[in-house]
Amino acid sequence: MSTPAPKQAANKPTPKPRPVPKPTAGTKYFWDAAKRGKLALQYDPEAKSYQFWPRTISVKTGKRNLEWRDTSGKGFVYSFTVTHVPATGFDGKTPYVVGLIELDEKVRMIGNILNIKPEDVKVGMRVKVMFEKMNDDISYFAFEPDK
Repeated sequence: MSTPAPKQAANKPTPKPRPVPKPTAGTKYFWDAAKRGKLALQYDPEAKSYQFWPRTISVKTGKRNLEWRDTSGKGFVYSFTVTHVPATGFDGKTPYVVGLIELDEKVRMIGNILNIKPEDVKVGMRVKVMFEKMNDDISYFAFEPDK
């Protein structure tokens, strides 16, 4: 006689884990920097501008002249939303804040804003990068108030 599997609540599916990024040749530098606690972005020296997400060519000039540079990791909340329906891997963490952050280097990134109540997040508030260790190889960027 077999033992029946434990019953799940009828409307509560098993939470899925948060997806872990898989570095590629083009993103390895970014993820290695994150593991060191640094926010490194691609920089186009001709256009004098940063870009995010990593790509093989500059979004400004179309050239393959990109350099990796560490950034300050500081900026301000350009816009944000409070999420009440969790994305995969965020079950039990609602409500949480997803912000559009403009770094001091004049590039925008989307990331979670942590260590603050959703009602206390304001457009224009200063934030700094932080990293959430997902495993031994990946630390994922997020932002928190820069006090």
